[in-house]
Amino acid sequence: MPTSATATAALASSFFRRSPPAATPIPPPAPSIASARLAVSLAVHAPAFRRHPSCHFAVSTDLSSSSSSSAVEEEEQQASAKIGKRVRVKVPLKIYHVAKAPALDLNGLEGVIKQYVGVWKGKRISANLPFKVEFEIGVEGQPRPVKFVAHLKEDEFEYLPSSD
Repeated sequence: MPTSATATAALASSFFRRSPPAATPIPPPAPSIASARLAVSLAVHAPAFRRHPSCHFAVSTDLSSSSSSSAVEEEEQQASAKIGKRVRVKVPLKIYHVAKAPALDLNGLEGVIKQYVGVWKGKRISANLPFKVEFEIGVEGQPRPVKFVAHLKEDEFEYLPSSD
């Protein structure tokens, strides 16, 4: 007859056993951010022969050719001829960067072209608003007119006839 000590030991060993049932497989752990970082760092620091080959290439723009440099010089000369001309904004355009006149609509305002920023150091750059136009507006409570600059495209303003 089993004694109470052996019965308790058998019960305790079956109770504290942590083996899953044979039919249920243990799922793999869910990927975490730490494991993803580890995988990335291992891929980055792996030897060159174990990584996938990559294609490296360099893109260079050769602006020293006579045709492109002459086109840039011509564009710069045309733009310098426009500097100082008076213009009027012909499209509804709101700006928010003038502190003394928030939500200012530029439609109908007149200003002077101060700079063309489409060419920089002899190279054409991708300025989407290449003309810097200076405006002056009278603000209530200010003794002098407020000056501010806005960047515009050429199709947003019209040139005014000069009074020379």
